Amino acid sequence: MIIGIGFEDPFLVGLIGTGLLFVMVLLGVRIVYAASIVGLLGLVELLGWAPAAGIVGTIPHSKSSTYALSVLPLFILIGFLAFHAGMTQQLFDAARKWIGWVPGGLAVATVFATAGFAAVSGASTATAAVFARVAIPDMLKHGYDKSMAAGVVAAGGTLASLIPPSAILVIYAIIVEESVGALLLAGFLPGLVSALIYAAIIIFWAKVKKNVGPPVRGFTFSERIRSLPGVMPIFAVVVIIITAIYGGWATPTEAGALGAAIVLLMAIWRGVRAPSIRDALMETAKLTAMIFAMIWGVLIFVRFLGFSGLPEAFTQWVLSLDADPMVIMICILLAYALFGMFMDAIGMLLLTLPVVYPAVIALGFDSIWFGIIVVKMAEVCLITPPIGLNCFVVNGVRPDIPLTTVFRGIILFFVADVITIAVLVAFPEIITFLPELLL
Repeated sequence: MIIGIGFEDPFLVGLIGTGLLFVMVLLGVRIVYAASIVGLLGLVELLGWAPAAGIVGTIPHSKSSTYALSVLPLFILIGFLAFHAGMTQQLFDAARKWIGWVPGGLAVATVFATAGFAAVSGASTATAAVFARVAIPDMLKHGYDKSMAAGVVAAGGTLASLIPPSAILVIYAIIVEESVGALLLAGFLPGLVSALIYAAIIIFWAKVKKNVGPPVRGFTFSERIRSLPGVMPIFAVVVIIITAIYGGWATPTEAGALGAAIVLLMAIWRGVRAPSIRDALMETAKLTAMIFAMIWGVLIFVRFLGFSGLPEAFTQWVLSLDADPMVIMICILLAYALFGMFMDAIGMLLLTLPVVYPAVIALGFDSIWFGIIVVKMAEVCLITPPIGLNCFVVNGVRPDIPLTTVFRGIILFFVADVITIAVLVAFPEIITFLPELLL
């Protein structure tokens, strides 16, 4: 393909490689394979076989041994252990008793329950899979429309991308060499804003269509109070992790290890046995291996881009445009929305940030602010057809709900995400307030 053609212009090689990568992704080749193959071929074309093989051969070890990456499996493990300990069921039960009386109450309860679980999970697909089992049966039992039940679970799962601890925020921090702690803290308020806008959309939907999400009443105040102790362990873990990180006595990795240890002890105390703990460890290992493999493959491609000079050329081109920086930013976000239709969230960030990030910073935008905005765009990718990974997860857990029904259910949540992004762009202080206050 590229090898042996002998192009003298590295920039042209970079363009051809980038085009080839997108063609492979559109043809259904997994990101990890497409990026690593194109990256290796491009490096061989630019540097020769021996230097290229040397660069590619060192990436898996050098990046896997990065201390910052060790936080990923720990955050993921917390979520799977919490699920096997039954904490998610208790979280949803408490939410429906306190919020179920409003129009679309069970769906609103699902949003806040997924937000609570996101605070110990960090993985969007895991959150969607858990609540497809926990929340959808209860909503259908109370006469909820299938599209609403499936859509709210798929959309609610995306909150794990913003609410700390977030695996995708950690990946962004590693790619752009930004503070993990600052990004995790910055995601808290935007995550809360996103959840509130989801809730408002659900209530509006349920009021307009009376039979789509009927309220659930009949819970006494004493029943509501008795539901609170079941959710205290989750909030305790969140408080411990946040206090440890922002109190300065633990790194994010150490805080993640502490949180995993606490949830493990809670799970054992609740009677969770060795087979369930083994399942949580295996699920964590599988998801972690997938994420690490994607990082390896894309970093090979990133090395190729670096030698081609494509990121620098893109930055200079953006700076030469006679347009307001915010107009350029909106165009970049629209491009992300388009890419998200064909790529998964992590893969999209890994592939685009090495090119886009230098240009964004050169335009004068804040790194933390852009991180939250671009991760929110990645959330949109998780529910945008034809990829919409969270929608496929919900359909996989509940095959009785057709994929078309799931996608129909996320339309209003897509609108909610657009509103959320507009709010975060118009009021950047929502993102920067906590990092500036506490760090």
